[in-house]
Amino acid sequence: MSLNSGSKYPNRRAYVLKMRGDARPGEFAGRLENLVTGQSREFVSGSELLDSIARDLVATTAEQPNEPKDIKP
Repeated sequence: MSLNSGSKYPNRRAYVLKMRGDARPGEFAGRLENLVTGQSREFVSGSELLDSIARDLVATTAEQPNEPKDIKP
């Protein structure tokens, strides 16, 4: 039996996504804000939105020490 000490959905990876009023399907525009850090990024396309999330995930991974994901008794 293994015990996972981390949350499947950690708060550090929680975001608020605000779409601009003139955004349309296929023409995303808005702002993404990390709820824990307060850091926000504006985007004008779906690929920029995904890039913003990816950069934040890379930063999160770099901040965390290498810890085992499972603790076995």
